[in-house]
Amino acid sequence: MLTIDFDRFPVGPTNRVLDFGCGTGRHAFEAYRRGADVVALDRDDTVLKDVRDMFAAMAYVGEAPPTAQANALRADGFALPFTDGSFDRVIAAEVLEHIRADDVALAELVRVLAPGGHIAITVPRWLPERICWTLSEAYHLVEGGHVRIYRRSGLLDMLRQAGLRPIGSHHAHAFHTPYWWLKCAFGPDNDNALVRGYHKALCWEIERGNAMTRFAERALDPVLGKSLVVYAVKD
Repeated sequence: MLTIDFDRFPVGPTNRVLDFGCGTGRHAFEAYRRGADVVALDRDDTVLKDVRDMFAAMAYVGEAPPTAQANALRADGFALPFTDGSFDRVIAAEVLEHIRADDVALAELVRVLAPGGHIAITVPRWLPERICWTLSEAYHLVEGGHVRIYRRSGLLDMLRQAGLRPIGSHHAHAFHTPYWWLKCAFGPDNDNALVRGYHKALCWEIERGNAMTRFAERALDPVLGKSLVVYAVKD
């Protein structure tokens, strides 16, 4: 399940890509599949091991070009272990909302992004997220949970102040929004039959959805999309 649209965020064999806060590695895998040299970075050693294993498996079965390289590293997001301008593509998907000093983390991402390089940032969209917070404090008041809600205008201003030029945006994952509203309404830990049923349908759509369901979600994304995706350039 990709949040970033790689048609709007072109990645290929000539690119050096940093996936900041890679999590389970979904965007790092796609960049590697497209032939880029990829560094997947996170603080969780457990997920990083899984990401390394997947990189190795992709190389073994030929799912990534032999010229591409991929690695997974644990590092401090406030002091990235890379020289200035090390990457021409940077991804930060569903990360900044977890970081209290988000401006410091963003400054580091801009520092390691080469002039002319592109960055893709995704955060939870304001209205769906605001409703989740209203329905349940437990949704975000957990260790490592969300510490803020971004408005699109505020995020764009933040990017401009950091030295980036926004070039486009869109919303994604409309089908996810009702699921999280249900989770919050019944309680994040409540094993409710309605929540289970919706989750089963959501998993089906992610794993085996067809052209009709994909079209329906894209049509709903401008209204219900759970994520805000912004693309920017470092001039």
